[in-house]
Amino acid sequence: MRKGYDAKLKEVKELVLEMGNIVADEIELAMVALLTQNAELLIRVRELEEQSDALEHKIEDTCVSLVALQQPVAKDLRLITSALKIATDLERMGDHGVNIANVVERLSKETYIKPLVDLPKMASLVNKMIRGSLSSFVHEDMDEACKVAQLDDEVDAIYEKIYIELLGMLAGNKEIMNQVIDLLFVGRFLERTADHATNICEAAIYHASGKRMEF
Repeated sequence: MRKGYDAKLKEVKELVLEMGNIVADEIELAMVALLTQNAELLIRVRELEEQSDALEHKIEDTCVSLVALQQPVAKDLRLITSALKIATDLERMGDHGVNIANVVERLSKETYIKPLVDLPKMASLVNKMIRGSLSSFVHEDMDEACKVAQLDDEVDAIYEKIYIELLGMLAGNKEIMNQVIDLLFVGRFLERTADHATNICEAAIYHASGKRMEF
């Protein structure tokens, strides 16, 4: 009985990691599509989103069955509640990946008003945060969770730089307004994704120690 229970707990972690890797791949591919203006990649982005949604449901079902059929001790219950919270954050990250894909559809035929330099830097940091936050959860590594959460400040700083630069360009040329808005949206989607990765770090610390931290 206990052996099967432990296997289910392990499965929860594996499902969370699988979902997280799919979401990270989704956002990464959406950014490649943006940089290359390759709208054909968006089919795969949406396929990945569907896969992540299916995994979210599987995580929910597995966690519910663990609570319903077993009597989890404190740490096991923390794993279950943390996994459910993380799955919700990952689902919202995936939504942001689709949002970026929607921007790509609008901009795929346009000439960019400037080389996209800072958005890829921002996306690289965000991807590092997603994968690092998941690693901290799976390995119960509080130090890694804290280090990953600190990257959010760097993401925010890049977004602020992008915001100031694009608004400065807009001041001299109102005709570029739509593209400025779309590029700002991409930055905002990445910034929100970083916030969700920070939430995962908080959940990882709670799972590992029972401590509630806010970064």
